[in-house]
Amino acid sequence: EGVRIVPIGRLADLPDTVRTQVEKAAELTATNRELKLNLAISYGSRLEIVNAVNQLLERAANGEKLIIDEAAIAKHLYTAGDPEPDLIIRTGGERRLSNFLLWQAAYAELYFSDIMWPDFTPQDFIEAIAEYQRRDRRFGRISTGRGLD
Repeated sequence: EGVRIVPIGRLADLPDTVRTQVEKAAELTATNRELKLNLAISYGSRLEIVNAVNQLLERAANGEKLIIDEAAIAKHLYTAGDPEPDLIIRTGGERRLSNFLLWQAAYAELYFSDIMWPDFTPQDFIEAIAEYQRRDRRFGRISTGRGLD
């Protein structure tokens, strides 16, 4: 189907047999370009941010002159190079992000559904998209109410 599987998270924490299978799936789909599927395994956003900062500190310790800013950190996240999400759909009645893509979700719209993931239908997805389309996305700006922002 053209889907490229890209695992994000700490694969080193996985049992060897599982890690090998995940790496094999990524390798087998590496040239696919229709869709990218980030597979979050042993993933935590706080640790992702800590790892990004540590990578920058290691580069600096090796003598590289660095400016640590938002762009530098973003380049060292598991999702480096990916666009930030516009919409995050949280199923199962939870009303939190649960340590998921905290950095990347800064300006994402959040949609919460009481429906459990296995029961989430294409119609439920269409409803989430329709709700998203009704929102006024300001990316941190204050709305003037006149459509000028």
